[in-house]
Amino acid sequence: MKNTNSKMICARTRIDSFSSINEKPVDDISLQFFYNPHTITLLLTSIGAVIYFAFVRDTDNVENNIWAGILCCCFFFLIISVLAFPNGPFTRPHPALWRVVFGMSVLYLLGCLFILFQNYQTVKIILYWFDPELRDFHIDMDKEYGVNCSDITVDRIWGHVDVFALGHFLGWMFKAILMRHMGVLWAISVMWEITELAFAHLLPNFIECWWDALLLDVVICNGLGIWCGLKICQMLEMREYKWVAIKDIHSTTGKIKRAMLQFTPESWTPVRWLDPKCSYMRIFALGQLVIFWQVSELNTFFLKHVFELPPSHPLVTARLILVGVIVAPSVRQYYSYTTDTTCKRVGTQCWVYGCIMVAEALICIKHGQELFERTQAVNIIVWLGIQFIISLICVIGCVLYQKYYPEPLTSRDISPVKTKCKLKFESDSLDAKSD
Repeated sequence: MKNTNSKMICARTRIDSFSSINEKPVDDISLQFFYNPHTITLLLTSIGAVIYFAFVRDTDNVENNIWAGILCCCFFFLIISVLAFPNGPFTRPHPALWRVVFGMSVLYLLGCLFILFQNYQTVKIILYWFDPELRDFHIDMDKEYGVNCSDITVDRIWGHVDVFALGHFLGWMFKAILMRHMGVLWAISVMWEITELAFAHLLPNFIECWWDALLLDVVICNGLGIWCGLKICQMLEMREYKWVAIKDIHSTTGKIKRAMLQFTPESWTPVRWLDPKCSYMRIFALGQLVIFWQVSELNTFFLKHVFELPPSHPLVTARLILVGVIVAPSVRQYYSYTTDTTCKRVGTQCWVYGCIMVAEALICIKHGQELFERTQAVNIIVWLGIQFIISLICVIGCVLYQKYYPEPLTSRDISPVKTKCKLKFESDSLDAKSD
C-alpha cells in the first residue's frame, strides 16, 4: 500500500513539474483586475472592432483589403491564443503576454509551412507584394567585410564597428542571460566562427578578415556580451525577491517603482546544466542544444541570402526579435526537460520552436537549390566533425571542472520535486525494513 502511495505521489509530482514549465500559475496576484477573466468584454470589443472596420473602411483597393483580412485573422488568432494557449514558464509582466508570444510562434510556423510548399518565384512575388522596393536590391549589393585584410588601421577597424556590431554585442548578452553557462557560451562562440569558415563559399557575408573575426567578433562583441550577460545573471541571482502588492504600498513613489518592477523577473533560479553525476543523456542533450543553436543562426543568414533581403530590412529585424522572444521560454523548457528527471515531456513552446527551426532549414534547402549545388562536401563533413568534437570536449570539460572545482550547493540548487520523491521513497524503504 505504501509503495502504491509513493508511486501516486511521484506521478502527481511529474505532472506538476511539467505544468510548472508549460502552464506556470501566478502565485501572488497584486492587482486582481488584471487577472480576472474578461472573456465577454473581450468578445464584445473584438466583434465591435470587426464590425466597424468591415463596414466603415474603404474597400475599393484590393491590396488593402487583403492586408486588412490578414491582419484581422492574425488579430483574432492572437485573441484566441490569450484565451486558450498555455502560459509557458514565465508569468512576468503578465501571462497573457507569453500566450500571445506562443500564438505568434504558431502563426510564424504556419507561415513557414506555407512558404515551404510554394515555388521560389511565388515566394519572391509575395515578398515584392510586402515591399516593392525589394525589386531593386540584390544580394551582391551587401556590404563586404573580407577585403584588403592587410590594411590594418584604427580607422579601418572603427569602420567595421557599425550598428550590426552593436546588435552582435546585444545578441550575445541576451544569449548569456538565457544559457547562464560560461563554458557552453564560449563553445558556441568559437564554433560559430568555424561555421562561418565552413560556409563562406556559400555565403560571401561570412568572409571576414582574421582580425575582424578574432578581435571584433570573438573577443569584443562575443566576449564582452557574454561577460555583461553573466554579470546581469549574477546580480539577479543575488537579489532578494520579496514582492509586495501595490495596494499595500502607501507612497506614490513606491507604487510607481513596484509597477516598473513588474517587468523584471519574479524570481531567479540558478541553472546547473552539468554536474559531476549527470547522465550521458544530459551530456548528449546539451551537445544537441549547441548544434541546434548553430542551425538557428545559419537559418538567419541563409534566409536573408536566398530571398535577397538587406540585413536592415524590417522583415529580417522582425524575425530576429520574434525568434529571440520565442527562444527565451523554449530554452527554459528545454533545461527543465533535460535536468529534471520527473519532467517526461518537452514544453509546448520548445516543441513549436523545434518545428520552426526545421521548417526554416527546409525552406533554405528547397528554395536555395542553386546555392547548395555549389556546396563543398568536404567543408560540410569537416564542419560536422569539428562541431561534434568541440561540443563533446566542451561538455566533458565542464563536467570535469564541476567535479574538481564544485560550486557550493545552496538550497535553491536542489529541486524540491526530486527531493520530495527521494525522501518519500527512502521513508517507505525504512518503514518496509522496520515492518
